[in-house]
Amino acid sequence: MIMEWWEVFSFFIGGLVLLLVIGFPIAFAFLLMDILGVLVFMGSRGVLQIPLQIFSSLSTFTLSPIPMFILMGELMFHSGVAYQTIDVLDKWLGRLPGRLSLLAAAGGTLFSALSGSTLANTAMLGTVLLPDMQKRGYKPAMSVGPIVGVGGLAMLVPPSSLAVVLAALGHISVSKILVGGVLPGLLLGGLFAVYIVIRCWINPGLAPRYEVTSSSIKERVVMFVRYVMPLGIVIFAVLGLMMLGVATPTEAAASGVLGTVLVIALFRKLTFEALKKSIIGTLEITIMIFMIIAIPSIALWLPSLL
Repeated sequence: MIMEWWEVFSFFIGGLVLLLVIGFPIAFAFLLMDILGVLVFMGSRGVLQIPLQIFSSLSTFTLSPIPMFILMGELMFHSGVAYQTIDVLDKWLGRLPGRLSLLAAAGGTLFSALSGSTLANTAMLGTVLLPDMQKRGYKPAMSVGPIVGVGGLAMLVPPSSLAVVLAALGHISVSKILVGGVLPGLLLGGLFAVYIVIRCWINPGLAPRYEVTSSSIKERVVMFVRYVMPLGIVIFAVLGLMMLGVATPTEAAASGVLGTVLVIALFRKLTFEALKKSIIGTLEITIMIFMIIAIPSIALWLPSLL
């Protein structure tokens, strides 16, 4: 079937917008439009080629670290270890301007180095900090803003599942792109913190001050050593082994999962319920990511049929 370019464009964009308007999930809306496009331009015999295109785009060894990176974040989130880390950081901030927003910046940056999932990172920060921010009169710019912004650092700081996707699509080194995200991620987290302090100092109404329970330096140090330093095991298991050249990204992802399980077990948070929720969450996120990878392969293959 020969069609003008604007007819093809209208078919895809119009159908996609219609599916999104009626509430169809984004990934499946793209997939359905790709399947309809194959049927329109090639007929039923073209549909038989779709599984082959999907398989060829996903059967790449480069993508193997993604489920394990996501599992690390899900384990941290559902076990509650991330929450107690936030409590420790909270005691170190004192009475700084925009205290809870700064806590989001610090906690999000640290948790980004322990999680390959932006969803787990953002969900953890939103669950722990957002209700207290709203209760204390924080404006959306200093409550939702820092949580969403810093939660997205998990896309940049290793272990980042989306960095692995980018490396696979661009045919570049996974190790280099993961290690290359460390400095920009830390720099971005630091800039978030500086912006929050300056903005709240200029306009205190964005994040009203409140009285906080003081704690001694000794208590802070003890809690930091007890609850935060063990997380260095996870960071070294992933980033350290890759930087030393001891492990490939896939091996580092596997060692990261083992390190995460070890740390959670040391904190006595490793329960069957936490494992179950983590595995389910990992499957859901991994499937959606793989769908996003697979769908463009069909879209790129389709013009060859015209």
